[in-house]
Amino acid sequence: MDAAPWRVPLADVLVDDGIRAAADDAVRSGWWSMGPRVAEFERAFADFVGADHAVAVSSGTAALHLALLAIGCRAGDEVVLPSLNFVAAANMVVHTGARLVFCDVHGGTDLNLDPEDVEATLTGATKAVLVLHYGGFACDMDAVLEIAREHDLAVIEDAAHAPGSRFRDLACGTIGAIGCFSFFPNKNLPVGEGGMLVTRDTRLAERLRLLRSHGMSALTWDRHMGHAADYDVLMSGFNYRLDEVRAAIGLEQLERLPEENEARRRIAARYRDALHGASGLSLAFADRLGDPSSSHHLAVALLPEGVARDAVRAALAQARIQTSVHYPPIHRFSAYSGIGPARRLPRTDDVADRMLTLPLFGHMSDEQFELVTETLLEAVAEAS
Repeated sequence: MDAAPWRVPLADVLVDDGIRAAADDAVRSGWWSMGPRVAEFERAFADFVGADHAVAVSSGTAALHLALLAIGCRAGDEVVLPSLNFVAAANMVVHTGARLVFCDVHGGTDLNLDPEDVEATLTGATKAVLVLHYGGFACDMDAVLEIAREHDLAVIEDAAHAPGSRFRDLACGTIGAIGCFSFFPNKNLPVGEGGMLVTRDTRLAERLRLLRSHGMSALTWDRHMGHAADYDVLMSGFNYRLDEVRAAIGLEQLERLPEENEARRRIAARYRDALHGASGLSLAFADRLGDPSSSHHLAVALLPEGVARDAVRAALAQARIQTSVHYPPIHRFSAYSGIGPARRLPRTDDVADRMLTLPLFGHMSDEQFELVTETLLEAVAEAS
């Protein structure tokens, strides 16, 4: 394939005058590190999801790391998480010194973790369950919380896919002890690099804020504004701060998030109508596509058994349609082969080679949508 741009990218950031003006105002302010715009973004995000506290950080990965540290994960502990996941989750568990334990997914078209398999992994060393709301579709949090209460476990929600998603009457990210969000450019609320933690627990929020900024009792902005003349270091922390420019973009994007999610919902429903059951294809969460409780972060097709995914992707790429795989299971990576207890993950392995992530973004045109669906159906027929 040549260097021509994608006719249909996997994700697409819409940059307009509002985004440019927000960034320009932050740059012109002369204060670029964490300051008043970050604080405003935190307040607005907390209000949006209905959390008592929000803590902005430099990435979704940083959010996961701090969440694990804040609940006290350390060497000797075990953390349960689905292998069908982005590797950042596993990396951050390892960096706390805790041991990874992978659980299976429901399988079929439901790519969220299976609470029964979570319970089957538990030992006396289990400290936490790290759930992923895959694609913006909420896990069965009733079942997860019941297991957590019975075994005295912390629940961390990886809500990177799920800003605006809900489980019953609660926003995803606000149900467990801590929720983690990502604002990477392919996410529903993109700022570049950035993330957010939310919690209802004041003690955890205070710990997260200290860990975010070197464990310091006062920030540079506090000293600049005369609110503090000195500082103490209360714990060993990190530089995981968000800057003012990205916070300014985040505030603008947060206002647009409901509209973005609604547009994605409509497109996801069209994908279901056009593809589910056609040529042996199925769509992940087919029965929930178009449900307003989901942010519809991903549109994932499941190819028929025996169809070579690489051939289908090549045909789509030839038509300049970008695709991806969310995700190669973590237990298959070289770095994680043999890590943790030897557990079979048959439902994860069953879907792993058939998943194909299709383009999905709110301003996707009818022409782009039709090109994706028609080309995919042709490619599957050719590869069958």
